[in-house]
Amino acid sequence: MPRKFSLAYLTIPGTDPVEQIRIAAETGYDSVSLRTIPMHLPGEPEFLLDKDKALFEATKAALKEYNMPLMDIELARIRPDLDIAEYEPAFEKAAELGASDVLGSVWTRDVAWYTDQVGKVAEMAKKYGLCYNIEFLPWAGMRNLQESITVVDAVGADNLHIMVDTLHAGRAGVTAAEIARTDKKYFRFIHLCDGPAGPDGDPVLDNIKDELMVFTAREGRLYPGEGVMDIAGMVSALPGLPLSIELPNLKRMAELGAEGHARRCLETAKEFFAAKGL
Repeated sequence: MPRKFSLAYLTIPGTDPVEQIRIAAETGYDSVSLRTIPMHLPGEPEFLLDKDKALFEATKAALKEYNMPLMDIELARIRPDLDIAEYEPAFEKAAELGASDVLGSVWTRDVAWYTDQVGKVAEMAKKYGLCYNIEFLPWAGMRNLQESITVVDAVGADNLHIMVDTLHAGRAGVTAAEIARTDKKYFRFIHLCDGPAGPDGDPVLDNIKDELMVFTAREGRLYPGEGVMDIAGMVSALPGLPLSIELPNLKRMAELGAEGHARRCLETAKEFFAAKGL
């Protein structure tokens, strides 16, 4: 079965959904992953499909024009200052556009509270035929694979899954062997990118406040094969899953433009897997 690639929003941040869909189609991706639930970051545009009818209709038309599936939307975060009820309109519109998945993350260490909230978001997503995928990040509230498994098992929802990001997994010390030992029922797709080594040459950063941790994640990720993450091992441990390329690199985007960077992301990914015989 040919490997499927999706273009994640953060690879070309600030790009509106219609342009992201066009770029994904014209550079060879199989699907798109849109950010329709904003993070409210300074200077980041917000693409609220549930409130902007014209943008919703234009997005719907672009998906049809380019025959481009919408795989997932983001970012349904669990955080004490956020009201999860506000996600429902975005879920409804995502379902109307044919999405199958929603991505989220956890930003508190209160396990009992975030487990309850994750369960409620999963229940909300299920109303619209969506799967809720929670992503672990080593500096967030849910920091590794085992913590993720614990919350998924505690909630017990059949539409709740774990999303492995190859950068975050590497930083957290999650190995391909650990992923391979884990029941595949937990996973639906992967975020793909590479990243540089830490000061000691290892992928793991023990200090969650290390500036390299957040800088790389938000604006300095590397093309597959340029860094030290065990991409081949992690992807081999989860065979057949779609790969959503999430590879923000502001320097490369400035050099190549959004379309050029998106194209190079996909080219290097395919070259990497071909070289590895995968």
